[in-house]
Amino acid sequence: MPSHRIARDTRGVFIIAATPFTAEGAVDLESADRLVDFYLESGVDGMTILGILGEANKLTAEEARSFATRVMRRVDGRIPVVVGASGAGLDMLRDFSHFAMDEGAAGVMIAPTPGPAVEDRVRGYFHQVCEALGPDVPVCFQDFPQTTGVPVSVATILTLTRDCPQIVMLKHEDCPGLAKISAVRAGSGTAETPRLSILCGNGGLYLPQELARGADGAMTGFAYPEMLVQVVAAHHAGEADRAEDIFDAYLPILRYEQQPGYGLAVRKAVLHHRGAIANPRTRAPGPKLSATDHAELMRLIARTEARVAAL
Repeated sequence: MPSHRIARDTRGVFIIAATPFTAEGAVDLESADRLVDFYLESGVDGMTILGILGEANKLTAEEARSFATRVMRRVDGRIPVVVGASGAGLDMLRDFSHFAMDEGAAGVMIAPTPGPAVEDRVRGYFHQVCEALGPDVPVCFQDFPQTTGVPVSVATILTLTRDCPQIVMLKHEDCPGLAKISAVRAGSGTAETPRLSILCGNGGLYLPQELARGADGAMTGFAYPEMLVQVVAAHHAGEADRAEDIFDAYLPILRYEQQPGYGLAVRKAVLHHRGAIANPRTRAPGPKLSATDHAELMRLIARTEARVAAL
């Protein structure tokens, strides 16, 4: 199977993949195939699976392994796949990461463990992680303090990528975080600190500004991944205004999808509407759209698609 690895110059759009479930709540591997095809047809540069919005914390270890295997077999080396591997136990994290790499993953995404927001603790943890994984496993550092409860400074991020060469990518989703992107970009790629790839989350809400600050692309979920692809491509081509025009056309539904605690149900409903998955179900306990919610969403979809057509 062809292999890709994330690296310090990786750029583009790595879509955060949903995990589809059947009406009964089982992992839907047939829909996983459909979803992979949908993402590939949208032109994404990579995929990230088993992230927070992939409901990884609701899967058993066996389900996570079977889903990862199914996705990577369907991708078949056409694009790199990053696998979320965060976990409290180093042994489990190491074993699952090595399994994912053996299946063809491009790297693993790891966040700081919840706990006291002491930067010495964060640095110590990632040194242990990298030692456990070995130098051949590329790591994407997930900086998401809104979820982990652990803020991480620019100085710590730069120190870690300097001291642990396999930390080659930052998944940036601190918020507000535009100044942080500027600082990481300015502080890496220097004589002291090697370049760090920066892909941004936050649901894509600030993507044009993140790109202007030096981000290399996006690592986030959205039910219209082609928007992310087109915005990043236009920006990299020097067409910043064109990028924002495309972004603005999708903004109402992008914003609607980012409602805390509810947005995953919206995203899955749109993916279902677009034929990418067979059922919009989230795994319990999870959000579900009411009839009113669904009607509201369908109106937003119609308005978005008309606005995009007008471009």
